[in-house]
Formats: sequence, C-alpha cells, structure tokens
Amino acid sequence: MQNKGLITVFAVLFGLVSIYQLSFTFVASKVESNAKDFARSKYSENEPHLREAAEARYLDSVGVDPVFLGIDYNTAKEKELNKGLDLKGGINVILEVSVKDILKGLANHTKDAAFNQALEQATELQKTSQDTYLESFFKAFEALPGENNLASPDIFFNKNLEDAINPTMTNAQVKPIIERKIDESITSAFEVLRKRIDKFGVTQPNIQRLGKSARILVELPGAKDVSRVRKLLQSTAQLEFWDVYKFDEMAGFLQAADSRAGEIETAKKDNVAVLDTVSTKADTTEVEEDDVSKLLGGQDVKDTIVEDNKANPILSRMVALGNQGGPVIATFRLKDTATINGYLRMPQIRSLLPTDMRYAKFVWGLPVAAPQLKGEETTGLYALKSNRDDVPPLGGSVVVDARQEYDQMSRVVVSMQMNGQGAKIWEQMTGDAYQNQSQIAIVLDDIVYSAPGVTSGPIAGGRSQISGDFTVNQGQDLANVLRAGKLPASAEIVQAEVVGPTLGHEAINSGMMSFGIALIVVLLWMIGYYGRAGVFADIALLVNLLFIFGILAGLGAVLTLPGIAGIVLTIGMSVDANVLIFERIKEELAKGKAQKDAIKDGFSNALSSILDANITTGLTGLILLVFGTGPIQGFATTLLIGIATALFTAIFVTRLFIEAYTHKGRPLACSTPITKNLFTNVNIEFLKKRKVAYILSSVLILISVISLFTKGLNQGVDFVGGRTYTVRFAKDVNSAKIQDELIATFGSAEAKTYGGDNQLKITTKYKVEETGTEVDEEIEHMLYNTLKTDLPADMTYEKFVGDEEGKSFGRMEYYKVSPTIADNIKRDSFWAVLGALLVMFLYILLRFRRWQFGLGAVVAIFHDVLIVLGVFSLTYSFMPFNMEIDQSFIAAILTVVGYSLNDTVIIFDRIREYFGEHPGWKLNRVIDVALNSTLGRTLNTSFTTLIVLLSMFLFGAESIRGLLFAIIVGIVVGTYSSLFIATPIMYDTVKRKRVEDLIDKKKEEEVVLEA
Repeated sequence: MQNKGLITVFAVLFGLVSIYQLSFTFVASKVESNAKDFARSKYSENEPHLREAAEARYLDSVGVDPVFLGIDYNTAKEKELNKGLDLKGGINVILEVSVKDILKGLANHTKDAAFNQALEQATELQKTSQDTYLESFFKAFEALPGENNLASPDIFFNKNLEDAINPTMTNAQVKPIIERKIDESITSAFEVLRKRIDKFGVTQPNIQRLGKSARILVELPGAKDVSRVRKLLQSTAQLEFWDVYKFDEMAGFLQAADSRAGEIETAKKDNVAVLDTVSTKADTTEVEEDDVSKLLGGQDVKDTIVEDNKANPILSRMVALGNQGGPVIATFRLKDTATINGYLRMPQIRSLLPTDMRYAKFVWGLPVAAPQLKGEETTGLYALKSNRDDVPPLGGSVVVDARQEYDQMSRVVVSMQMNGQGAKIWEQMTGDAYQNQSQIAIVLDDIVYSAPGVTSGPIAGGRSQISGDFTVNQGQDLANVLRAGKLPASAEIVQAEVVGPTLGHEAINSGMMSFGIALIVVLLWMIGYYGRAGVFADIALLVNLLFIFGILAGLGAVLTLPGIAGIVLTIGMSVDANVLIFERIKEELAKGKAQKDAIKDGFSNALSSILDANITTGLTGLILLVFGTGPIQGFATTLLIGIATALFTAIFVTRLFIEAYTHKGRPLACSTPITKNLFTNVNIEFLKKRKVAYILSSVLILISVISLFTKGLNQGVDFVGGRTYTVRFAKDVNSAKIQDELIATFGSAEAKTYGGDNQLKITTKYKVEETGTEVDEEIEHMLYNTLKTDLPADMTYEKFVGDEEGKSFGRMEYYKVSPTIADNIKRDSFWAVLGALLVMFLYILLRFRRWQFGLGAVVAIFHDVLIVLGVFSLTYSFMPFNMEIDQSFIAAILTVVGYSLNDTVIIFDRIREYFGEHPGWKLNRVIDVALNSTLGRTLNTSFTTLIVLLSMFLFGAESIRGLLFAIIVGIVVGTYSSLFIATPIMYDTVKRKRVEDLIDKKKEEEVVLEA
C-alpha cells in the first residue's frame, strides 16, 4: 500500500481530534452528574423543583472552574455532543407565521370586498392545496369576476407601500413586490423569535427557517415547561396602552346586556326571530353603589355564584361585580369567557351601548385562582375606550427596553423605558388619567396585565411599570418578548413534539444497551468467522465508531434515536466491506497466489464492489437528508458520516494492521478451521429456480396489493394530522376499554399498548383543523378527565401534563401535526421514494451501461417495497408495537432500497467481472457461478446486519421499533430478491433480446460478452 506512513499519521491525528472533541461531552456529563448528586443530598424526591434549582446553582458556581485539560463546564457544555429530544427530552415545534395577517397589514387592513374575499378563498384552498398561502391568494384574487387590481388605492397602493407600488402597475408587476415584502416580514419574525429563544435559558437551542416558507423550526432540548414555551413562541407581543371605562360607566350596560341576552335565548328556545328593537337602550347614567347590588336581586354578589339560566345568561355566570370607581366590570370563570364574548359581540347587544361608547372594546385580564371556587381560575372583564380604527393612543413600538424587577413590596414587575415620542404621549395620557381619576390599561395581546390609576400627576420621562402577580419566569418572559419586539403577524404551532426527560433517559439507557449488545455480538462473530483477520476488522470497526462520534461532536450535529439506528446500520456496512475484502483474499489464496499478492489483489478486486455498494447507500442517505426533517435528518447524517468513515477504516485501517502482521511472512488465513471451506463448494442453479421464485413473489405481491387496497395502512399523524399522546399509568390498563371512553369524549380516537401494558399511545383527530394554545390545553384537559379514574389518585392535571425529571406516570410525550403539514410530509415522502428509485436506476444504468441491469435492480426494489408495505398492512392491527406509517417508516423504506441495491450491485459487479474472465461460458453459467461466489458474502453480511438490528429491536427504545421491524423485513426480502428476482429479471431481458436479434449461438455468446 502506497503512502502507508501518511495514512497512519492521518488516522492517528484523526483519532486524537475525535477523542478531544468527545472530551467536552465527558466533562459536561461528569459535572452534571456531580450536580445531581449534590441536589439529591440536599432535597428528597418529593421536592423536584428544589432539586432542579439546587442543580442550577451548583452548575453556576462551578461553571468556569477547570475540570480536565483546562476545560471548564461552560465551555464543555457549548461543545458537547448534542442529544436530540428523544434522548434528552424537550420541545420541538414548527411555527407558521400567518401570511394572511401580513397581507392584511400590507393592505392597511382594507375593507375592499375583492381583497377580503380572495383571502377567505385562499384559506379554503390551503386545506387541499400544496401551494403557499400567497400563491393561493394570487390565484383566488385573479379568479374573481371583474377587473381587480392589486395596485388599487383600496389595496396595496397605500402609505405602507407607496414607495414601491404605484396605481399604474399590473398585477404581474405587483406580485414580486408583495412576495419580497412577505419574505421580509417572515425574516423579521424569525429574528424576533431568535432573540426570545436566546434569552430563554436552555442550552443548545436550535431555530431555523424552513427554506423560503413561512415556517420556522424551534428546538429546545431540555425545556420542560410546555405552557411557558407555547406562550413565549406564539405571543405576538402586541403591547398597547388604552384608557379604560370604569365599572360605574358600564354597570347599566351590563344589566341591559343580560336582559337582552335573556330575550335572545328565550327566542331561540321558542324559535322566534329577535329584532334589535325588542328592548330599549340601557340607561347610560352612572349607578349608585346601592343600585349595584340590585343587579342580582339585592344579593351579596361578591361571594355569590348563581347557576346558569336562560333568563340571565350573563349575570348567572358572574362570580363577582367590579368595585365602584374600578376598571373591572365583572369577574367570570375562565371557562365562561368564550360564552360571554359571544354575547358581547352580538349586534343586538352592542346596540345597547351609548353613542359615545359604541366603539368600546371588551377584553379580559390575567387569570387568577378563586378560593371560593376551590382554586378554579377566574378573570376580570374590562372595557377599553377604543375608536373606529381600533388604534390605541400608545403602542408597544415605543418601548426601547424592558426588564424584570421587584417593586417596593418585593413583587415581580416589568419596567419599561419608552423613546422620546412615546414618553411625550405617555405624559399626556397619565396627565389626563390623573385629572379624570381614571385608569390606563396596559394590554398585551388583548390581555389586560394591569390597569393602574395615576395618583401623583403626569409621568414624565417615558418610564412605566407592568404588574400582575407574576412569577419570576413570567416576568422574565414578558420582559424578553417586549425587548425582542412584536411579531409582524400571529404564529401558530402547526407541528409540535414534547418528550419528557424521563422518556429521554430511558431511551438513552435502552439505546446504549442494545447498541452494546449488538457491538459485542458483531465483534465476536467476526473473530469466530475470520480468526485473526476478524480481530483486525474489529479494531477498524471500533476506530470507525470513534471517528463517527468525533465528527458528530465536532460538527455540532444532533444525535437522535434514529441516528443511533443509523450508526448501528453503519456497523453492518463496515462489516460488509471487511467481509468483501476477506472473501476476495480467500479466493486469491485458493487460486494458489502468494499471500502478499493475494492480499493486494483481494483489496483491489473488492474495491469496486465496496464503492458501488456504499455509493448507492450514500445516495439514499442524501435523499433522506434533503427530504427528511428532524430525527430523519439525524438518521441520514449518521448514515452518511458512517459510510465515509467505514470506507476509510475498512480499506485503509484494516489493511495497515494486516500488512503489519504479515510483513514478516506470518500466515493469515482469513478464516477459522470451522469456516475455512464454508460456501466454497456450493453450486446452486439459481436461474433454474427463478420460475418458482417468480410464482412465490407474485403471490406475495398479490396478497400485499389486496391488503393495501382493502385494509390499507395505519397512517400516523405525520400523514393525516392529529395529536398523539404517550400516557403511562401506575398499573396495567385495558386499552380497548380506554379507547371506548376516549371515543365517547373525542368522537374518534385510538388507544394502543405502547411498550408495557401500563403505557398507551393515544391518537385523536379531534379539532385537528384548529390551532392555538387554548385548543391544545382544552384537549389535554379532556384527555386528563377521561383517563382520571385510571391514574393515581393524587395526580392533578398539572402533574399529568408536567415534564419534571424522574416523572413516573402521566403524559410522557406529546406530538401534534396539522393537516397542512401532514400533506406536505406525505408529498415530500412520495418524492423521496420516487427520487430514490430514479437515482438508483440512473446509477445502475451509468455504472453497468446496460438498461437490463437497471431494470432488474428497480424491479427488485419495487418487489421489496411492496412486500414490506404488505407485511405492515397485514399485521399492524395485532402486532405488539407501533406500526404507523410515518416519516421514520419512509426512512426505513429508503434504507431497504439502499440495502437491497447494495446486495444487487455486488452481484452485478461479480457477473460483469466473470464476463471478462470467462469469455467462453454461457450466460446462465456466468450468472449462476457469480451468484454462488458471492453467496458467502451475501449471507454473512445479512446475518451480521440482522443480528445488530434484532438487538436494537428487542432491547432498544419503543419509538424506533417499527422502523427497525421494517428494515429487518426489508433485509430478509432484499437478500432473497437480489438472488432470485433482480438477477433473473436481468437474465431474461438480456436472453430475449439476444434470441430475437441473433440466430447463431456463437454470435449470441460473443454479443453477451460485450455486456
């Protein structure tokens, strides 16, 4: 081997760099382990929050202390090997910025009928279209009757866009300008979110815009407070300062509104139309304190809860009235706010407002727990002094700084500093409020955080304060979003994944155990089969693993469970390369060559097959990397890195050890006494058995197709949308019984045993079209209430959805996909599989220069994919593990495609080689001998790979069991198809062509040799 010294130096340096990169992970793990021990010594298991705080204090105190080779914890934490959510726990969401909101803003919230009709039609089109929202809007706008112009003064020719758009422009000229403005707005949203995330306090956060779409991926490994993250990400931070009506000014309206609502409900019951003129308008004069109590018939309303009734639908829901002179009109249960909003939006009820109050805007305050309602949350109703355009006197854009502080009573507050313009308006507003003895409501995203009065005259300097009974975290988050700025449009969570830290630790433990078992089995197998040569292969394999983990750490890549599966698969590939080399060395030795020449020729002859096999698998990995997301990209990343390092270690590192060992003439048999003559005298006539194989495969494919058309596949939420929850119980539960209860609650739901009998995977499509924090929390409450009887007696809702470390029961994992995202995932998956097949065919065509080879390979791939799909279709209803068709399954299918092609290419390589070596042989003999000569390698590689995968399947994490099962089935079927489908198909198409074109047998053989 030339340049042996250079390769040795490179391998050693690469190994040292890998060890150095991994040292950061070891340092971080050691310090964190010490922190956990410290926290355990201070607090018991029943004090998880105190333990967490103690850990944080410990890590802060030792953050800059050198631990190993001058590396401190803070540095190590930044450079450690990143673990994905499935290994560490945390939150992963995809947010979609509302292009609809941005378009409304660009059009200055126009009332133009054509514009707003196009928006609504675009929203409908998005339910079935793969276009972007903007493309749907343009299509809907152009489809409207008449000549509608985007550049009209009523739409985009306004003060926002007058520098870019003029009224003489055509729609075609306006479109690219709007596209650019939309892109700028989404980029702005990305920057706002990035600033918020940077201050959130988790290590190694990841935020990235997905291509040029309106979607933004946010990954927060280790984050536990789901509600806090949702609010942080979805809050538009629309800060507004409003003058507010007092209770005295609104009490009369409240009473009149209740009466009118009662009339409406009675009319509904009697099926009578309600006219706006049924009641007179409310008396607009201020009410005296004694009159306030009369609103509920003289009862003490402040501690009274009146049952809901049709005659008084508003007041019967009220918990308490507001105070004389205060800004709160009344207090209601949080769960009743949607109902009250419905009444207050009715034209019949809004018509009761006096003329000078007709633009009043009703909003709610922060929820608080009510002791008289056993802790149930209540909230206050406010009325803002709005106007025709709903524009506040002062907006949040004037805020230049915000920070969490403490007031004189040691309560958490948020202090704000305004710019010069804001300070001037604020001084005017506070002066008016002081003079009128009124309040100013500080409103964030239509929630009143506080409505203080002004007691000491106008406030100069632009400094103000928000109070609202905040926790420290709430105060920090509020200051964070105000400082980062507001989102240019609302952002909805369209895909979300929440993994509790307990599941993450369990995944690490099971993943490492299965990985260790697989590795030990493979190492022992190689020694048992190839003797001392197997030892050298094992050393190369361990070096390969060191390189893989070192590169992952150095690149800052994220290690996930599918990523571990990808590494395990590279073990099989690394073994495959060494198997090819050792089998070729054995063949050269059998020909009587000297050992040195046999080793040289063995490596040389195996190189072509090794490269072909790894290139095909690498192409599969590239397709996965391009089309996949999240964990699938992790799988593809480790697969691609593994291919590169496996090639280097198998071709160069193994050879360094072999040549060093045989340098002084020591023999190396590449076998043991038991395996020496294994597969050497095999003479199976494969082509004669092809008709039986065709019949068997046809039957299997027919059964698969029938099952796919009749029973179908168990499509996961990735492809159809919905919400999935992993729930763990304290005892074994009956999944069928719980499923019936869930169906009664949600209308449609599925509950399947997931792992042990005390753990279920629950899927529902209830309100799948709706997004938002409120909907998510509503469904989680419904889920908790349905499962409550099977959960531990002391498990509250907060404990059920909480994600503290060491949690034993409750909701352990959560996954949501909106239908729009599901359609995109399905589309990308289709193109990924189709693209893989096309790329493989083209590679085979270019590599072997005959379409018959490509046809045989592609037919075999279709055969393997159909049978794997058929197995999943036939068995998903009774298999004891998850067999949903999701992104992981697509990764498995493409892995099967790569593996099957890997096998086929090695056989085709040997056939091509024998064409040149034996020009006098018939075509069928060439093929049968080639198949027999590669049989040892085919079975050996399949066996070792299956051992590795079976270990992961039996002992690994539940979440990737379906992926592994698909690959296991695919490898078995792929090994069979390489021998009995791909090669026979190639033979039959070549044979028919030659028989048609040639009469002379000798000529036929000569033409075949040209292949």
